[in-house]
Amino acid sequence: MKKGTIIRTAGPLVVASDCLGAKMYDMVRVGDIGLIGEIIELREDKAFIQVYEDTTGIGPGEPVLLTGEPLSVELGPGLIQSVFDGIQRPLDVIRAKEGDFVTRGIEVPHLNRTKKWDFKPLVRKGQSVEEGDFLGEVEETPLIKHKVMVPPGIKGKVTQIKKGKMTVQQEAAVIQDQEAEHKIRLFQVWSIRQNRKVKKRIMPENPLVTGQRVLDTLFPLAKGGTACVPGPFGSGKTVVQHQLAKWSDAQIIVFVACGERGNEVADLLLSFPELKDPSTGRPLMERTVIIANTSNMPVAAREASIYTGMTIAEYFRDMGYSVALMADSSSRWAEALREISGRMEEMPGEEGYPAYLASRLAEFYERAGKVKCLGSEDREGALSVIGAVSPPGGDLSDPVVQSTLKVVKVFWALDDKLANERHFPAINWQNSYSLYVDNIKDNWQEEVAEDFTEIRQEAMKLLEEESELLEIARLVGVESLSDTERLVLESAKSIREDFLHQNAFHPQDTYTSLRKQYLMLRIIIHFHNLGLNALEEGVPFNDIFQLEVRERISKMKFISEKEQEEEDSVHDVFIEVDRSFKELIKNKG
Repeated sequence: MKKGTIIRTAGPLVVASDCLGAKMYDMVRVGDIGLIGEIIELREDKAFIQVYEDTTGIGPGEPVLLTGEPLSVELGPGLIQSVFDGIQRPLDVIRAKEGDFVTRGIEVPHLNRTKKWDFKPLVRKGQSVEEGDFLGEVEETPLIKHKVMVPPGIKGKVTQIKKGKMTVQQEAAVIQDQEAEHKIRLFQVWSIRQNRKVKKRIMPENPLVTGQRVLDTLFPLAKGGTACVPGPFGSGKTVVQHQLAKWSDAQIIVFVACGERGNEVADLLLSFPELKDPSTGRPLMERTVIIANTSNMPVAAREASIYTGMTIAEYFRDMGYSVALMADSSSRWAEALREISGRMEEMPGEEGYPAYLASRLAEFYERAGKVKCLGSEDREGALSVIGAVSPPGGDLSDPVVQSTLKVVKVFWALDDKLANERHFPAINWQNSYSLYVDNIKDNWQEEVAEDFTEIRQEAMKLLEEESELLEIARLVGVESLSDTERLVLESAKSIREDFLHQNAFHPQDTYTSLRKQYLMLRIIIHFHNLGLNALEEGVPFNDIFQLEVRERISKMKFISEKEQEEEDSVHDVFIEVDRSFKELIKNKG
């Protein structure tokens, strides 16, 4: 390997000379102890290196080894259920080897080199294959069949295919093309900065069902879509991300804790192994990969953790899976960019962030999407990205929030006032939006109900009318409003408290299927419409307000999914609403 020499050290930035021949984003080993770094700028023979470990004690004169290879991850069996740091070092292996703290410059294999996997071939000798084709599969967990694919850029005839137990390093197949023979192992290496190839990008049209009513019904995210969750400290960003990781119907979850507090990451690591996957009953970790980068780890490693998580997510997407990537939070990644930019003495942009902040965020989010995967078979994969943003004081004019909003299509605005009122999820329905409603409208009509979109629009209209009437009520009092306006306030309150509010710790209320969400909202809207008719018939508002069926409406959220499917319990409430209003009007007559 070529060697350069350190001439300056400034925190996570190291400048080395004698680096002719080096390339941008090459991985290097810095100092005598071999810290991992990445070249982020080249000027003549000088290389500016972003170091992903603590540089304390590293000084001028020490060597820099130029590997000539980009910073890469290993993609193969063993990813699921693993907990990595930002540069894909398995933390459980490091703990067993070195103790509770990550030793600087430590080298450990990214994937287990000794564990044997039962490889089952899916092609035969002499068969022609192309990039992306499945050569075989490994049962990584009871939930995930890990497909061993032909790496991008390789096609030809299979001259050798093996079967049985083998480690990730052993040859599973040999492919012969016109120029050379390619030996295929169970894993492949891929640069974290390079997007993985796809055949074609297609429009997302299926909703990512999360079980959170405010998200699925009012502000839905499509599979393959992008979402942003900004909010001030304590408003519930991490809890929302955890709920999405637990309950969304993505087949694989990649959770990137980017600069998160250690206690929050610890809670994630302790809770996920105990949770059960709602669709299979198996442990949730059997379909989860965690990238743990805490706030006390080196700042620069936050950037690597984001790209490491994205590359792993793309790899599983290429197998045809629906993948959801949770990034918590991109603000701390942006802070790392700001620090490195300041160390390099670049011209600062708004609030000290680098001028290229928006383009970096766009490059990250554009790797999401629904795609036609590489391979001779016609298969689709989806990668959804949900990024939390932590603007100071919840200021939505923050450059990170505004740059993110330019590229994502779903905006879930967290509100500290709602959080203080113990309203969870604390997503403000006045500020949030989703641009995927038109895309997934047909899916709603086919899979849930034909009038789902109309019911949703009526609910949104009631919530908007409520905000206007509350302003008037603050001035003149609720008693001064007409009965029709008071009914609007009560119906909107029912939407807020009986539908939008959820208890993440209640076994029935923590998750709601789309069908049950539709029925719950439909009953509230039906009650409102019957109330308007009753007012026209001369029924006093207080008689409507005091109907006993309202208590059953408020308890719909606690009806279990099993009870709803087997006994149609929510529909029974609908029937009782009809009966209550018929008796009310009959008694009035």
